[in-house]
Amino acid sequence: MIKSDLIAELNTIKNAKRIYRDKSAEYVLDHPETFPFLLQEVFNLGSPLSIKAAWILELVCENNIQLLNPHLNYFIENLPIITNESAIRPLSKICNFIAIAYSKRQDISLLDQLTEYHKEKMIEISFDWLINDHKVAVKVYAMDTLFLFSKEFDWIRQELLLVLQQNYSKGSAGYKSHAKMIINEINKSTFI
Repeated sequence: MIKSDLIAELNTIKNAKRIYRDKSAEYVLDHPETFPFLLQEVFNLGSPLSIKAAWILELVCENNIQLLNPHLNYFIENLPIITNESAIRPLSKICNFIAIAYSKRQDISLLDQLTEYHKEKMIEISFDWLINDHKVAVKVYAMDTLFLFSKEFDWIRQELLLVLQQNYSKGSAGYKSHAKMIINEINKSTFI
C-alpha cells in the first residue's frame, strides 16, 4: 500500500514545475516510510517515473538529508547507473548536500554512516561528472562536492585544479564563472 501510494503521488507530477515537485516532496516528508520506495524508484531505470522520483528525492534530501543516511550505500552504489541528465542533476546536488553536511560535521548520524568507501565513490563519480559531457549544473555541483572533500583528501585539490584549468577555455560562461571561483578558493586555501 505504501509503495502504491507513492507511485500515485509521483503520477500527479505533470511537469518539472516547482509547485508539482514541492507537493510530492511534502508528501514524502510527511510519510517518511515511503522514502525507501522513492529511492528504489529513482534507480528503477525501466520506470517512466524514475526521473520524477529523482526530482523529488533532491527536494526531500534538501529538507531532511537524514532520511538518506540508512540508505547511503544503496544510493552511492547505484549513482553510476543513471545516465539521464534530468536525473543526474538532482543526484549530483544530493551528493553536494552530503558533502556540505559532512564538512560541517553537524549531522552525527551522517558522520556515523558515511564511510571512506562512500566518500571515495562520491569523489570518483564527481570527477566523472566533471570530466565527461554533462550540463553545467551537474559540473558545478561536482566542483563543489570535490572542493569540500578536498579539505580531507589533499590529492583532490591538485586534480581538481588541473581539470578546471584544462577545461576552462571550452566551458560555458556558467562553468567558467564557477570554475574561477573554485580555482581562487583552492589557491587561497590555508589547508593547501
